[in-house]
Amino acid sequence: MTITRRHLLQSAAFATVAPALEAATGLSAVSPAKAQTATGEPVWRHGLSLFGDIKYPADFKRFDYVNPDAPKGGVARQISIGTFDNFNIAVAGVKGSIAPAANLIYETLMARSQDEIATEYGLLAEAASHPDDFAWVIYRLRKEARWHDGKPVTPEDVIFSIAALKKYSPMHASYYRHVVKTEKIGERDIKFTFESPGNRELPHIVGELQVLPKHYWEGTDSEGRKRDISATTLEPPLGSGPYRIKEFVAGRSVALERVRDYWGANLPVRIGENNFDEMRFEFFRDNQVALEAFKADQADWIAENSAKQWATAYEFPAVAEKRVVKEEFPINDLGRMQAFVLNLRREQFRDARLRRAFNYAFDFEEMNKQLFFGQYKRIDSYFYGTELASTGLPEGEELKILETVRDKVPAEVFTTPYVSPVGGNPEAVRANLRESARLLKEAGFEVRDRKLVDAAGKPVIVELLVQDPSAERIALFYKPSLERIGVTASIRIVDDAQYENRLRSFDYDMIIDQWGQSLSPGNEQREYWGSQAADQSGSRNAIGIKNPAVDTLIDKVIFAKDRSELVAATRALDRVLLWNFYVVPQFSYPFSRYARWDRFSHAELPKYARSGLPSLWWYDADKAAKIGKRS
Repeated sequence: MTITRRHLLQSAAFATVAPALEAATGLSAVSPAKAQTATGEPVWRHGLSLFGDIKYPADFKRFDYVNPDAPKGGVARQISIGTFDNFNIAVAGVKGSIAPAANLIYETLMARSQDEIATEYGLLAEAASHPDDFAWVIYRLRKEARWHDGKPVTPEDVIFSIAALKKYSPMHASYYRHVVKTEKIGERDIKFTFESPGNRELPHIVGELQVLPKHYWEGTDSEGRKRDISATTLEPPLGSGPYRIKEFVAGRSVALERVRDYWGANLPVRIGENNFDEMRFEFFRDNQVALEAFKADQADWIAENSAKQWATAYEFPAVAEKRVVKEEFPINDLGRMQAFVLNLRREQFRDARLRRAFNYAFDFEEMNKQLFFGQYKRIDSYFYGTELASTGLPEGEELKILETVRDKVPAEVFTTPYVSPVGGNPEAVRANLRESARLLKEAGFEVRDRKLVDAAGKPVIVELLVQDPSAERIALFYKPSLERIGVTASIRIVDDAQYENRLRSFDYDMIIDQWGQSLSPGNEQREYWGSQAADQSGSRNAIGIKNPAVDTLIDKVIFAKDRSELVAATRALDRVLLWNFYVVPQFSYPFSRYARWDRFSHAELPKYARSGLPSLWWYDADKAAKIGKRS
């Protein structure tokens, strides 16, 4: 499972342009607190920060964490799990299985700094402007921005892109639904008008927009057939980024080649990055096969998500000889919730007491010991690993926010700190199962002939849908616990395509899912937990939450006026989600685990980069010579 887009975005303060940009735009730079100059002209800014002052001035040459002299060359072979039959990102998640390489050929309006929180600098756009109330934003495109066919990137491309993505992609439709108007207002200027003022994040998430070539998608292919932005395609699309698709074998591999005349190679946000001449993506059906391919030197690195594999599967000669390096990189840029998801669209899960009983039946401590060598910690927040996680009892600003929804949330929100049940020994497990039985009885369920049934005598039957062996191991451990409280439980493992189809249509009882959380949550929370997303095919509201209190708290997060209010509102949202027992929380680990053949080097990695692979690394010919040729 893949974590969705990072929204390292929240409160907003913007850096003004320096004289170099003033000369380019003909506009004056004034205080960021002002939306316009004295003559009514907009204030243009080279960088956008949602937390405060930005680090890099308008005339910065490069990010501090890159090596500007990194050699260009070499091939990086990466692993992808699953398959693909589509290069069209506009229908990703709706039609077909998208090749991850497809996202790497396009540029966005802005590029994120990896040594700052929630800060972006111009990429396709050279500058941005917005008023004090965030009612709109204008982006000014760079004159030099080009597609790979040499044609300029235009405002028409930007307008076409947001319209297509909103129309055909449920994720983008939700993410950009507050952008109500997009218009060209100058030769290189595009204005995005928002549904209402006050949403501080919207100027930033517009900066994340991947821009598609209008002339390409409205043209014809090599056989004279008109292209269709609403359909899947295996025709390599036209991009604007540092790489283009070189070749592919459908469902098996994709190769990207570095664009030698890439228009943005000397931009400050691109110096020292994208150093490989070629990046190859090899697709494998599951992690075990991928690991064997890595051991055989058929891939240059592998990200390991299994604690068991990390502890036991890397004892092969190349590791002992230090030709393969095992390394863990700290995760500082996001939190997460990973859990067994109970689909509220199924009537049996609409009673919170049943959902809570499922939580009491889960013995995380024993699972951690048996399956994960004790490496994991139990998740106790939807924003686990960040300062946004709720703890103890609400107080101060958080309490004031919760008072606005007091009549719509469980009473325990105000009276009892949330804690997950603790197992790990027979006495604790028995006590948890007794509490589970008590909750079920209170909710009108009872056990007849060792089967849990509701008040009408209908048995509680649950199918846990999974898509890979690692998830199946977790499900298999949980299944006997559910059976001990009388649930008729089964596990079904399906292929990627079937799994995606069932997710899009919400055709499941339970799944294992996860949500990545940035350090400054915002509009994506509506996609995760909002009522409108619950019935939207392909949305990330896998649970099916339709809760007015949750909707209210999401708005509090989105419209927070400063960092303090954001933290308080997010903690309030977290607390209400937890006390509704929508999921059975699982576990997390604060590091990304990687093993790699020692052919590459990197500068000191910035705080929020994690591994930095592959953009901040480069092929090291001296290291490669020492460990020998690739297989």
